[in-house]
Amino acid sequence: MSKIAYINNQPYEIQEGETILSFIKRYKGENQVPTLCDAPNLDPFGSCRVCSVDVALEESGKTKTMASCHTPVGEGQYIYPNSESIKELRKNIVELVLTDHPLDCLTCEVNGNCELQTVAAQVGIRDVRYPEGANHFDREKDLSHPYMTSELSKCINCYRCVRACDEVQGQLVLSMSGRGFDTKIIKGNDASFMDSDCVSCGACAQACPTSAISDVFQSKAIMATDTTRTICTYCGVGCNLEVSTNNGEILSIRAPYDAEVNQGHTCLKGRYAFKFYNHPERLNSPMIKRNGEFEKVSWEEVYDYIGAKIKDVVATDGPDAIAGISSSRCTNEENYLMQKLLRVGIGTNNIDGRARVCHSPTALGMQRTFGTGAATNSIDDLKDTNCIMVIGANPTDAHPVTGAKLKQFAMGGGTTIVIDPRKTEMAKYATHHLALRPGTNVAVLNMMMYYIINENLVDESFVKTRTEGYAEFRKEILNIDIDKFEKVSGVKREDVRAAAMAYASAPNAMSFHGLGVTEHSQGTFTVMQIADLALLTGNIGRRGVGVNPLRGQNNVQGAADMGVQPHQGAGYLDITKPEINSKYNSFYGKTVPSNIGYKIPEMFDAALADQLKVIWIIGEDVVQTDPNTQKVIKALEKTDMVIVQELFMTETAKHADVILPGASFLEKEGTFTNGERRVQRVNKVVEPIEGTKVDGQILVDMLNWLGYKQADYSAKGMLEEITQIVPFFAGITWDNLAINGKQWPVAPDGTDTQILHTEEFKRGLGYFEFNDWRETEELVEHSEKYPMILTTNRELEHYNCGAMTRRTGNVEILKDDYLLVNPEDAQENGINDGDFVCIESPRGKVDVKAKVTSDVKKGVVSTTFHFPEIMINNITGDVHDSEAMCPEYKVVAVRIRKSKGKFKQIAEA
Repeated sequence: MSKIAYINNQPYEIQEGETILSFIKRYKGENQVPTLCDAPNLDPFGSCRVCSVDVALEESGKTKTMASCHTPVGEGQYIYPNSESIKELRKNIVELVLTDHPLDCLTCEVNGNCELQTVAAQVGIRDVRYPEGANHFDREKDLSHPYMTSELSKCINCYRCVRACDEVQGQLVLSMSGRGFDTKIIKGNDASFMDSDCVSCGACAQACPTSAISDVFQSKAIMATDTTRTICTYCGVGCNLEVSTNNGEILSIRAPYDAEVNQGHTCLKGRYAFKFYNHPERLNSPMIKRNGEFEKVSWEEVYDYIGAKIKDVVATDGPDAIAGISSSRCTNEENYLMQKLLRVGIGTNNIDGRARVCHSPTALGMQRTFGTGAATNSIDDLKDTNCIMVIGANPTDAHPVTGAKLKQFAMGGGTTIVIDPRKTEMAKYATHHLALRPGTNVAVLNMMMYYIINENLVDESFVKTRTEGYAEFRKEILNIDIDKFEKVSGVKREDVRAAAMAYASAPNAMSFHGLGVTEHSQGTFTVMQIADLALLTGNIGRRGVGVNPLRGQNNVQGAADMGVQPHQGAGYLDITKPEINSKYNSFYGKTVPSNIGYKIPEMFDAALADQLKVIWIIGEDVVQTDPNTQKVIKALEKTDMVIVQELFMTETAKHADVILPGASFLEKEGTFTNGERRVQRVNKVVEPIEGTKVDGQILVDMLNWLGYKQADYSAKGMLEEITQIVPFFAGITWDNLAINGKQWPVAPDGTDTQILHTEEFKRGLGYFEFNDWRETEELVEHSEKYPMILTTNRELEHYNCGAMTRRTGNVEILKDDYLLVNPEDAQENGINDGDFVCIESPRGKVDVKAKVTSDVKKGVVSTTFHFPEIMINNITGDVHDSEAMCPEYKVVAVRIRKSKGKFKQIAEA
């Protein structure tokens, strides 16, 4: 039976768990009750009391004044939102606030968009009756930070910024200090934004109802004439953005509260690192290298130049002498066109993408175990889980919005297992941190499964009805050498057992993994083990469980979905099967090759063997970010024609023969698919800068030049084509994606899928396969001369090669790469914090600044490759995952010493 409460004596049905404020809003609209301390993504707080209403227990009965934002609505309540006494109370509260608030509204940056201004007008303030007294108008502005600003004379002590920092980001930087009249917001220990631990997410600025905390882009100002909703170009979280523009210029970015992915939150890259889009260093013309120098040419000339070379190579060396590397920064539609250009326009399966060097083991490992190589669940399932396992990932840096949610789970007391060689931010909040030696994931996970089986914590019913291969798997697991694995991993067996018990005993457990799993010689096997853990404990096929890869780039999932891989076409269809090949031939009206093409490492090997004549690279800086830089450079130099489609003159572009200037995500339309399989609309915000073209149109132009008729690029048109060949896109249309997208597979009727494998796996039964640990060849061959291990990572402020973020204010926050060194290793080598360190491997050596920290264990060092001045990949190796050929960035044999001279870069072949 429904429960009823009354608004102005009219009956309305109550929903479970709602407050009086949400009850009133649902029936009477957003503006019925004014608020100052309430915000859509914050818990009710009740500090301002502007939302007060009168409540009685019977009609015309005695009323009690209550703060509606945090008071639950009760059955039989009679609520009077705007009684005369309430209106007088609200007016009095706001008047008191205004006595200590500068009345410079006409010159304030939020004039016209100030919540205090709006509420003052709403409650009828025309003047302030209280006499002028002591105030805080003299508080200094904080302009220390490249993005964040504060002018605390405008603060109304609503606590929204503090709560946003705590509840949304979990950073705990902002707090309220002092008592009474001296109460004020402080950052850290009353420091500036720049000197505090602020991570520049901007949640506080968006939450602030005035201009007390803001940003350099004045994102709350009303100068914008247009607002466009689109999707972030950085990591695989897929945050929704609201981009404000005026006369074709981007002013600022905010995060929409109604976004299912990020609910009004985003990181500093998504919110603030957009100024690269019109940076003076943007490429703005096609160029051909002649006599060692780039010459600007017309689009017609560059197409003729490329086309003639492609035709010549196909005629003399065959289509397999041509290869392409597509971009996970491009849209699904552009990635689809790139693989179509190679397969249909040219006639080769030599197409690969960024997934090869990051999550190719995820796709392969999960396909082997489940039949589908994508996340089984959604990030929203954190609401329903009891335990999380984060392995080989640093989400607070690499996937900040998801990382903040994971951190909030850990901070709230949720059982958290972190398996990582570094003491990441998540590890500091973890219930169990297994700080294993890099390269021993397989050993530790086998130990965990040993204890789960040995302690009778296997979900026998699930294993019996939903899996196969368990009997042999169980036999092998119970025969592992615990003593050996404990020794090689450096993790005590008791700690592994405790983590295993926690995972297996939880009613619902979710796992999240990153590149610390995949970028190993046994990456695919590790992914299969993570999947085996889920099978073993029945943590699959419902909310709050599953295996969830944290995808590195914004559209690395989508690029693979679209067929950017040499063994599977669009929709993960096996190109070697005759029936699939026939399907593609019929669909494209042209014969498509059925032999498996080159993976990226094989492309470089083929080039060095004079078997690759042309390589077309879109949006990937392989010289800076692929391992063994000198080998990559030699391969490019050996190739007759290197075509680079880019935004900037990257290290790879410098080695190009032809440059094609593409468009940024802000200048195009299409779709991105995030790490939870969510396909979302990318909407064009501004026109491409003069001289450039949308990447999809470049590919369309080239297809037409080569004789294949392809309509001009449009997201809607391309999506219609894709849905006819990619089975799990069947029900997607440009229009039905709306504002929050759909999670594939999408049925023809438009119904999407939040959870995979609820009834059965794509392959039928989940598959158990035992894989033993083995030492990487990198250490077998080189550890005697190079006894330390380098493992690479990513920093919050930058993204991959840093081509975009280094051209924004982010570079003022993090100016260069640095090497994490354990204090014992630093002492043994005479290294102090800030010294330059020479780090050497069998491939060469580089100099990089040291950061002495206990976040890495003795014998392990760690750094990034965001800056071309360092070029850390001069020293990374040529070992790859045995199954998917993903490079082993995470285990590099090195030795270190204090640099002999000032900072320099030395690269030796």
